[in-house]
Amino acid sequence: MSKQSKKSVAPGAEKEKTGPKAPEIVHVDCIVFDDFETLDLFGPVEIFGKIDGVKVRMYSRKGGVVKSRQGTRIKTKPFSAVKKGGVVLLPGGQGTRALIDDEKWLQAFKTVAERSRWCLTVCTGSALLAKTGLLTGLRATSNKKAFGWAVEASATSETVRWQNKARWCADGKYYTSSGVSAGIDMALGFVADRLGVVRAQQIADHIEYLWNRNPERDPFAPKEA
Repeated sequence: MSKQSKKSVAPGAEKEKTGPKAPEIVHVDCIVFDDFETLDLFGPVEIFGKIDGVKVRMYSRKGGVVKSRQGTRIKTKPFSAVKKGGVVLLPGGQGTRALIDDEKWLQAFKTVAERSRWCLTVCTGSALLAKTGLLTGLRATSNKKAFGWAVEASATSETVRWQNKARWCADGKYYTSSGVSAGIDMALGFVADRLGVVRAQQIADHIEYLWNRNPERDPFAPKEA
């Protein structure tokens, strides 16, 4: 019997067998609705748009043209066209008030969020995600000026671990941020978690943005928080 108990493997053969590692961020699926806050969406979109190969797509429940609170018009595809396994991005804004009790919208969005690889919300978008029950037992935050509304309006029999002092929270596959510009910090934090801090800082430098890298540093939180 040969003393060699295992077959020799040529250098690189194992890599060829398993193949290259799948990229962490392939497509970002933005979920919009009438009266969403423009920067909630386009702040993070600016970040993801700086990553080579990432496709950013726009969706609403029924598709068609959606208008932001500031009047920006976006052509969208319906939720049914969202592919599973991507990054879902949900902004907040005044439009969340109309959707928080819209059971059809919430159920449709829940399906989209469940099928995602990662799900990110900005501002009061976290209230909509919480209302679906997907944040049960998880840490989450929201716009500090609308924090009370987000907590109360999304309340169900389930419990969300709301953080009233956090620039953003990451718990499992869910990321939630504080208000408006905080979505940029969260998006950069998400990129750092997936692609490394160096890549995230390169993007921040490219757009001349002072990135708050500490998710617990929240200058807009209530003083008593």
